[in-house]
Amino acid sequence: MSDTEASKPTLDPMSARPLYVQLADVIAGKIASGELAPDRPIPSENHLADEYGVARLTARRAAQELRERGLIVTVRGKGSFVVERPVGDAPEEAEQNG
Repeated sequence: MSDTEASKPTLDPMSARPLYVQLADVIAGKIASGELAPDRPIPSENHLADEYGVARLTARRAAQELRERGLIVTVRGKGSFVVERPVGDAPEEAEQNG
């Protein structure tokens, strides 16, 4: 087993939290940690589905959840990208500059 497989968070299908929310939280954590950089693409729905063992529709719903949280933006024909500044970060930056 490789390091990435060992450190990859697993989703819990028995949890009361829907799988798409769990997957969205995992990706949000990668964005927060800098593993997924601003203005860079996130893995495709197909890749996420394969990597986490979920249906493509679950991966699609996770991406929708991330868009609703303001963490990614989707460009038709190009994919989904991490936003430059997540919505929650803007007030802190304003305080530092002010």
